[in-house]
Amino acid sequence: MSKFKEKALKNPDVRTEYDALSSAFQMKRQMIALRHKAGLTQEQMAELLGTKKSNISRLESISSENSPSFATIEKYAKALGYAVKVEFELHSSY
Repeated sequence: MSKFKEKALKNPDVRTEYDALSSAFQMKRQMIALRHKAGLTQEQMAELLGTKKSNISRLESISSENSPSFATIEKYAKALGYAVKVEFELHSSY
């Protein structure tokens, strides 16, 4: 972990926000990795899903203000030959 990140995460407000975004960031990184593994561009993925490249870009963007619906995530996964599995974990601060 970088010294900057380590220092920033000592701030409780930053840590809370980081933890809140962590799951979404990991999911989107995995989505991108699966698309790359399939050898598909965002344009090709958009074609498979019957949408525009800009929608795929927004879907895969961690900075997007919109969260995708579960149905959209399932469609994305299914197009790549995967299923979505949701797990709940007890958060250490609860």
